[in-house]
Amino acid sequence: MIKLFIIFILYTSISFSQDRAKISEFTNHQIDSLLSEVSRQNLTITDRMKFYSELFLDMPYNLTCAGEGPYALYETEPLVNFNETNCMVYCEHVLALSISDSWDNFFNNLQQIRYKNGIIGMRTRNHYTLADWLPENNWLLKDVSYDVGGPGIKKITRKISHKTFFENKGITDLRYVKADRTITIDYIPFEILEVKKNNLKNGDILSLLFAKLDNIFSAHMLMYYENSGNGFIRESAMSRMTVFDTPIDKWIDKYLGSEKYLGVSVMRVRAELNTNGNIILPWDIHEMKNSTH
Repeated sequence: MIKLFIIFILYTSISFSQDRAKISEFTNHQIDSLLSEVSRQNLTITDRMKFYSELFLDMPYNLTCAGEGPYALYETEPLVNFNETNCMVYCEHVLALSISDSWDNFFNNLQQIRYKNGIIGMRTRNHYTLADWLPENNWLLKDVSYDVGGPGIKKITRKISHKTFFENKGITDLRYVKADRTITIDYIPFEILEVKKNNLKNGDILSLLFAKLDNIFSAHMLMYYENSGNGFIRESAMSRMTVFDTPIDKWIDKYLGSEKYLGVSVMRVRAELNTNGNIILPWDIHEMKNSTH
């Protein structure tokens, strides 16, 4: 066993040492033990998100880091990857770790988050953040863009076409593919976010929105955390090809006046789930999904 309990002690003291633990160095059995140990602490889901997300810092970025496994027809990358990540995979892994108490439950929770009804496949994957990923995970997350931005939020409508998405990937069997949909979402312009940033909460997931594309909303996914009263963005990004932190003011300032991006939508773990010690078991998710519809 590696020093799992020491890792937790370091977490409770807020800051890691220069020799910060990295999840890429853990075996599956060690991650199982870590999940079990952390789940017994009196932490909320978003407390655990902060802890687990830090274990990914400095992990290399790879756009194609995860797929449907070696027996898939199209994307044969692994279902779980702790050696490299991208923005959506990072958020999915952190969420799944944070609601789980063992390796097996993490693995199955991850598939519930990533795929429609947990059914693994290219056509059932929640590819579009705000058209698929959030709606399929509304048992766990809710859109809080208005709660954060208030009356300064704006709306945007776009047409999402799974048929075109899969055709562009060379997939000709389009059975069971979702029909084209016209969707309207709320978003927070950067100048409003600059004023309302204090309404963000630990563990919020932000979706960065394209300004000019009419067939997709989200360009990037990020997480927000606080440390000693200071907010920061934690992300896996192609810009630096790794996982890193940026103070929230510096992050917003980078996008003010942007012509490429509109602003952000904000997702948050549901308050009724984000209670001390709460763990979500994969066999309970179906019932939770039904209760939110």
